[in-house]
Amino acid sequence: MEQFKTLPGLFRNRALAHPEIMVQAYRGQDGKFITRTYRDLYNDVLDFAVALNGLGVVRGDHVGLIADNRKEWLISDLAIQTLGAADVPRGCDSMEKEIAFILSTTDCRLTIAENAHQLKKILANHKELKSLETVILMQEPSEEDLKVAKKASVKLLSFAAVQEEGRKKRNGSTEFTDAEMEKGTRDDIATIIFTSGTTGEPKGVMLTQSNYLWQLERTPYLLYGEPGDVWLSVLPVWHSFERLMQYVAIERTSALVYSKPLGAVMLPDIAEMKPQIIPGVPRLWEALATGILRTVRKEGGIKKVLFMFFLGVGKKYCWARDHVFGRVARFKYRIRLFDTLVGLIPWLLLIIPRFLGDVLVYRKVRAKMGGRLRLCISGGGALQPQIDEFYQAIGIKIIEGYGITETAPVLSFRNQYRPRPGCVGTVFTDTECRIVDSELLDAAIESAKDGVWHIPPALPPGTTGVIMVRGGQVMKGYYKRPDLTARAIDADGWFNTGDIGMLSYDYEIKITGRAKDTIVLLGGENIEPAPIEQTLKSFEYIESVAVLGQDKKYLTALIVPAKALVIAYAEENDLPTEDYPALLEHPLVQQLFRAGIDSRINRQNGFRPFEFIFRFKLLAESFQVGRELSGKQEMMRHRINDIYRNEITELFSDQER
Repeated sequence: MEQFKTLPGLFRNRALAHPEIMVQAYRGQDGKFITRTYRDLYNDVLDFAVALNGLGVVRGDHVGLIADNRKEWLISDLAIQTLGAADVPRGCDSMEKEIAFILSTTDCRLTIAENAHQLKKILANHKELKSLETVILMQEPSEEDLKVAKKASVKLLSFAAVQEEGRKKRNGSTEFTDAEMEKGTRDDIATIIFTSGTTGEPKGVMLTQSNYLWQLERTPYLLYGEPGDVWLSVLPVWHSFERLMQYVAIERTSALVYSKPLGAVMLPDIAEMKPQIIPGVPRLWEALATGILRTVRKEGGIKKVLFMFFLGVGKKYCWARDHVFGRVARFKYRIRLFDTLVGLIPWLLLIIPRFLGDVLVYRKVRAKMGGRLRLCISGGGALQPQIDEFYQAIGIKIIEGYGITETAPVLSFRNQYRPRPGCVGTVFTDTECRIVDSELLDAAIESAKDGVWHIPPALPPGTTGVIMVRGGQVMKGYYKRPDLTARAIDADGWFNTGDIGMLSYDYEIKITGRAKDTIVLLGGENIEPAPIEQTLKSFEYIESVAVLGQDKKYLTALIVPAKALVIAYAEENDLPTEDYPALLEHPLVQQLFRAGIDSRINRQNGFRPFEFIFRFKLLAESFQVGRELSGKQEMMRHRINDIYRNEITELFSDQER
């Protein structure tokens, strides 16, 4: 790939080289798909950039972007970067306090919002937004919207009107926008993405043009794509994973089809637009697999028997094939020749049954996925092994990657042609990765002099520790937080991911846990448990609480009740107190805690639905130092996961069925 200085420069190159290729598709008000070419998008981006400049946006500015996946998001993103400014994105599910903190911290004078609902959330805290002057609404503003904005002393403009003004002012000329692109450098900040935070303060991750371009220059070695391919866009575009996927699509001169991660919406869109590539999160793949199995079971009869039989054949075939062709991750030293011999006979015996399964069953399933699907990409959380096996068995290639916001985001990626299950892929091209001892790492950071520290020695393959990385995708730092940046990146550029894992003998990564507290649900939602736990502990009946949910559909909690208060409550309600563990299971006690949880973790208190506590377990014994707690009285989450493995399994038991 040719080297470019900025993402807008790359986009300009693709648009001028392939102006007639489709770049976007979305459903109009009549329900039919509207398609747009690279020429259409290029002109819209230039028009909008000129208009934004007319509104005072200049190089180095920060522009708020509060919206979900839609054509205007990409126009805004590329136009902002064309001017050398950086966008500060957030989705429509963001809470008022989040938006206020993010926009005020980054001093956004102008913000682009999707609709009236987002406008109200922005203006709800307008007194805190000292710099905010203008809001551009993608949805046509109503008279009421204009009144609300005027009352807050904020200028409200229509996206369409702003773009039209830019079109008239530009009048087809590219002189101004070309000059602005030429001023751009790879060190320019492209975006500031804030990590999730509910009542705590999120951290602003500064990602540069180079962070993204560095990855785009290397993805061709891992991910095949060609001009004219269709990519389905269903994930929140402000998340780092989906955002990179959109840039990859543009780099390949491919098209983005905007849909929703709902079966009733997505499957008809897939059938009509026939995508070749679908990026998604684990929950999406699980939902599709569950839907297929549910349909098969509902039909019953010979169809069900055939499907389940050939599904089993497919899984066994893939296991044997992986052993024969060296697709087994080696976290312990193993001889490849032995693997080949173990898998050879089963593989040979299953070739014909697998072929029959493809003819009779698998092809029909793939046809429902549009018939042209070449690749599914899973990111934003761990893909469950049984879901991975399901797709491999029916002949749908699904490859898993690993990354975090601070690395823009890719750190590893499975080989598209020789994917190995049981890991999240080979360390990304030209990226260095080390596994280090967590205690030595903590000691190095805590003993840093003037913020300078050095990475501990690397652990051998197959040994669990903290994942450290170094490469061109690592962020510039946390916005206005040099203290946090210094703790995250050592003197030689090694970044502490906060994740626990190990390396294979073939330089592949396996994630085993998280040293940092962030929880990532199956849907890719990032949740900081500390603010939730802090709020729950405001309930006088709770002594300690640990929120759980990594790679699950929902959150649960292990709760240590305040024993004396619970016993007092029991006595007041004539409940037996001799057997304390039994008392904790009593319906009245359970109801007491459910009411206490729900009255605190709700929308009114600034929590989003996926942050609600779905289930909880009351524990009879307090957390102890050296067991669940460190010497600093801090919860050791990995210890809690081990000690209460059975209780945790029970809390999530329904989603495993």
